[in-house]
Amino acid sequence: MDVNTFYDMNFFSKIFKCIFNTYFLQLKHLQHIINDQNQLFTMKKTSIIILLLGFSIGYSQEIQNLKLLYNQPSGDIWENALPIGNGRLGAMIYGNVETETIQLNEHTVWSGSPNNNDNPLALEALPEIRKLIFEGKHKEAEKLANQAIITKKSHGQIFQPVGNLNLVFDGQENYTNYHRELDIEKAVAKTTYNVGNITYTRETFASLSDRVIVMRISASKPNNLSFTAKYTSPYEKKNFSTTPNKDLNISGTTSNHETVKGMVRYKGITRIKLNGGSLSSTDTELSVKNATTATIYISLATNFNNYKDISGDENKRALDYMNKAFSKSYSNMLKNHITAYQKYFNRVKLDLGTTPAANLPTDERLKNFRNTNDPQFVSLYYQYGRYLLISSSQPGGQPANLQGIWNKNINPAWDSKYTININAEMNYWPAEKTNLSELHQPFLQMVEDLSTTGQETAKTMYGARGWMAHHNTDIWRATGAVDGAFWGLWTAGGGWASQHLWDHYLYTGDKAFLASVYPAIKGAALFYVDFLVEHPTLKWLVINPGNSPENAPQAHNGSSLDAGTTMDTQIVFDVFSTTIRAAQILKEDATLIDSLKQMRSRLAPMHIGKNNQLQEWLDDIDNPNDNHRHVSHLYGLFPSNQISAYKTPELFAASKNTLLQRGDVSTGWSMGWKINWWAKLHDGNHAYSLIKNQLTPLGINKGGGGTYNNLFDAHPPFQIDGNFGCTSGITEMLVQSSDGAIHLLPALPDVWKDGTIKGIRARGGFEVVEMQWKDAKLTKLVVKSTFGGNLRLRLPNAMKQISGTDLMDAKGENPNPFYFVNETPQAIISEKSTIKPLELKPTILVDIPTKKGNTITMVSK
Repeated sequence: MDVNTFYDMNFFSKIFKCIFNTYFLQLKHLQHIINDQNQLFTMKKTSIIILLLGFSIGYSQEIQNLKLLYNQPSGDIWENALPIGNGRLGAMIYGNVETETIQLNEHTVWSGSPNNNDNPLALEALPEIRKLIFEGKHKEAEKLANQAIITKKSHGQIFQPVGNLNLVFDGQENYTNYHRELDIEKAVAKTTYNVGNITYTRETFASLSDRVIVMRISASKPNNLSFTAKYTSPYEKKNFSTTPNKDLNISGTTSNHETVKGMVRYKGITRIKLNGGSLSSTDTELSVKNATTATIYISLATNFNNYKDISGDENKRALDYMNKAFSKSYSNMLKNHITAYQKYFNRVKLDLGTTPAANLPTDERLKNFRNTNDPQFVSLYYQYGRYLLISSSQPGGQPANLQGIWNKNINPAWDSKYTININAEMNYWPAEKTNLSELHQPFLQMVEDLSTTGQETAKTMYGARGWMAHHNTDIWRATGAVDGAFWGLWTAGGGWASQHLWDHYLYTGDKAFLASVYPAIKGAALFYVDFLVEHPTLKWLVINPGNSPENAPQAHNGSSLDAGTTMDTQIVFDVFSTTIRAAQILKEDATLIDSLKQMRSRLAPMHIGKNNQLQEWLDDIDNPNDNHRHVSHLYGLFPSNQISAYKTPELFAASKNTLLQRGDVSTGWSMGWKINWWAKLHDGNHAYSLIKNQLTPLGINKGGGGTYNNLFDAHPPFQIDGNFGCTSGITEMLVQSSDGAIHLLPALPDVWKDGTIKGIRARGGFEVVEMQWKDAKLTKLVVKSTFGGNLRLRLPNAMKQISGTDLMDAKGENPNPFYFVNETPQAIISEKSTIKPLELKPTILVDIPTKKGNTITMVSK
C-alpha cells in the first residue's frame, strides 16, 4: 500500500488530505517507519488516524531532529555521500541501491615514511635574502629563497584512501520509496527503499566504542536479502583475498612520493554475520544468498605507531579489532556507540526556532536557504560541524586534516595534509568553546611533535634556538619550507599552532597540562628571540623574511616576501605574551620573562593606512580593491584578541573597513573565517549574510565557494575547515569570552530574535549551561563555575539573580587571571586617514564572585 492508496481511503480521507497537503514529507517518513516494523497491513484504521494526527501535531518538534535527509542516492558523486567516522576510521556512505559504495579511510594511511625536508642551504643565504628585502628587491629575494630555503626533498606527504567496499544487489534496479539520512544526534547513516513489497534497510556507523565500521542490512520479509561484497582500490598495487573462514581482505602499501618511499602498510578485513541464508566466497569476494539480515564488520589498521616509528603489525591489529567486535551483537554495539558519541554531542544544544522550510530534504533546503527563512538549517549546520569534529578527531588519533578523515583520491588537493597558515588551526576553533575540549588533543599532540621536529629546522635553516614550522606539515611532522617561497617562506606556522596549547589551558585551567607543554610554548618564543632583526630605518624588531600568507602587494612586483608584515608581528606578540604568562604561572624563567617583555616592547605596532584600513604590510600599500581570500592581518581581531571594541577602538574600526574592502564572497573557508570576524565586530546581520553565502550550493557565488549537497564546505574543492569555521563563528555570534568578559549575544542577527543555546564553554572554566533570549532580549542565563573566580558578564540588557543578590557593576580590569588581556601597543595612524571609532551597542558590565561548583541563574528584569 503506497501513499496514494492511503489518500483515497474514504474512512479518513478528509483528515488525511489536510495532513497530506501540509506534511507530505512527514507522511513519507511515517510510511518508512511503518514499513520498517512490517505493520502496514495489520494496523487498525483508528490506530492509523491517531498515529497520523499525533505525528502531524508533534512534527514541530520532530523537524528539530538533527538529520541530513535525501530522497535520492548519491550516484557517483562523492560530495553527495554521507560521512561517518570514529577518529581512526572514516567512511563515505553513498546509499546507492544496486551497487552500494562504502569508501574507506584510516587516519594513518599516508604516503611516504619518516623523513626530514629541511634545506641546509638556508642559513648561508639568509643574510642576503634579508638584505634584498630591506633594499626593496623582493623579487630577487624570492628567487634566492626558492633556491636556498624551499625544500629540495619532500613538499609534504599525502593522506590517502584505503579503497572501497562495494556491495552489489542484483535485481534491485526498480525501487520505490527511497530515503537516506544521516542522524547526527546518533552518528548513524541509514538508507531505506522498497523493491516490490519488501523494504530494505541499511544502517551504518563507525563505532566510537569499537574500532570498526558496522553496516546492518535487513529485508522486511525473511530470506529475501542477497548481495556480493568485494573491494576496489585506486592503488596500482593492491591485494584482495578471502580466508577459509570467509574474511574478505584488502592489503597494500601507500605510495612513494617526492623522494620518500611509501612504507605504511595497511590491512582491511570485512566479515559478515548472517541471520538466515548462506555465505560463500571466491578468491576476491563474498556472496550472501537468501538472508534476512546481514551485519557487515569492517576493520582497518596500519603499521604506523608514531611519526618516527612504523614497526607495528597491521595484520594483528586489524584481526584483533575484528575479533573483539565480531563477538558482540549489533544491538549492543549500536547502543554502546550512541552512548559514546552522545557523551560529546549532547553537551551543546542550539534552538533558533523552525519554519516550514525545515520540512524539505537537505539538498533542497540548501538551494533555498539564501531566499527563505530556515533558522533550523543553521542549527543543523552548526551541529554538523560538531559532528564532523567528533567523527574525525579523537584522543590518541591523528588531527583532522584538510578533509577531516575523508578522502577518496590517491592525490587529493593540497595532499589533504595540514596547512598551518590557517586551515589546520581553523579546524579546532570549535573544540574548546563548543564543549569538545578532549577532541583538541590530537592537534595539541601534533604541536608537541612539531616542537621536537621543528628544533632541527630552526637550528639547521636559521641558526636559531627553539623550534619552528613553516606553512605545512603532515603525519611525519615535517617542518621545512614547501611549495615555493611565495607560499612557503612563512615562519609563523609553529608560533600560531603553539597558541592552541595556551588556549586549551585558558578553558580548562589544567595547570599540569600547562607545565607539560611549557617547553613547546617556550620553544616557539626562543625561535623568535633569535630570528627577529632590527629594521634598518624604523628600528623596530621585525620578522625578515616573512609574508602575509599567500598574498602579495602590487608594489612588490608579485612577490609576497617582506619584512614586518602585520600578521607575523601579531603572532610574535602572542607567542611572547603567552610565554610570559605561562612562565609566571609556573614560576619559571624569570630572566627570560624580562627579555621577552623588552623585545615585545620593540615590535612594530599595527598601522592604520590612508584608506582607513588595517595595513597588511608595514608600508601603506594595501589595495582597497584586493579581494584576496586570505585576510591574515585580521588575525589580531580573531582568533587573537589584540584588536578590541573596547580597548583599541581605532584598530577595531580599521578592521571593519578592511573587511568591507575585501568583500564577502570568497572560498568556503574564507567565508567561515569572515563569520568569526563580523561576530567579533558585533555585526550579527553581516555575519548572517556570510552564513547565507557559505550555505549556498557551489556555483552560485560568482568566483567563490559554498557548500556541497552533503553539507561539506566547498573551497572548492572540499575543505573541512570551512565547516568548522562556521560552527565557531555561530558560537561567537552568541557567546564570546576573549576580551576580558563573557559577552552574551554580541552579534545577534535580526532573524534570530528568539532562541536558546546550552552547554557553551567560556574561558576560566565557565559553562553557559543555558541562555535564552526572546525578541532579541536576554531572558534567562545559567552559568556554572567549574573552578571558581570572578565571573564578569557583558550583558545586552538588565538582568537580576534569582537568588536576590544584587549585581555589582564591574570596575577596572577583570581580576580573574584567565581573563587577563595584554595591552596592545598604540596604533600608528596615517596622516591621510580619517578613521573614527565605531558606535557600539550599549551593554551592561557586571561582576559576580564565584566558588568552584557555583551555578549562577539570572533572569531579565
